[in-house]
Amino acid sequence: MQVHTVQPHGWLQYVFPIAIFIVVFGLRARRMTQLRPLKVERLWIVPALYLAIVGAVFYAKPPTLAGWGLALVGLLIGGAIGWQRGKTMQIHVDPETHALNQKGSLLAMLFIIAIVAVKSIPREEFGALHLNVDLVTDAFATLSLGMFSAQRVEMYLRAKRLLGEARAARA
Repeated sequence: MQVHTVQPHGWLQYVFPIAIFIVVFGLRARRMTQLRPLKVERLWIVPALYLAIVGAVFYAKPPTLAGWGLALVGLLIGGAIGWQRGKTMQIHVDPETHALNQKGSLLAMLFIIAIVAVKSIPREEFGALHLNVDLVTDAFATLSLGMFSAQRVEMYLRAKRLLGEARAARA
């Protein structure tokens, strides 16, 4: 006698995460288009947190030699993406107070959406493609580290330059 089990999740296992993703990124995209203060002295925090996370991942399960190579490639690609993403962020300097403000762009949001989409591919799919899940995870971890770090470095350098120009124009 065969017993048929019913999948409790079915199509709902795909619909709920997608719906949550759409709502969260919709709210985030709306917030990104608003001008908000830019604190250049705090730009180091997100890269430092990601460095700690990547360090913990690598400490828990050190990569192989191929893993280190792929992680380096991920870091470099992430740095290039992050630099471009940083350039899409608008930075404004108040001419009177020299206060820095930033305004995100939807293009910058598309970078994040693309990474989340690739990272959400089920682990089984990587196995079906004969890819090592640990290698892919390490590469995406360092890609994220490179992206967030380079984005903030680009924003920091540009903010300092714009602030210097505003101060020179006022003097």
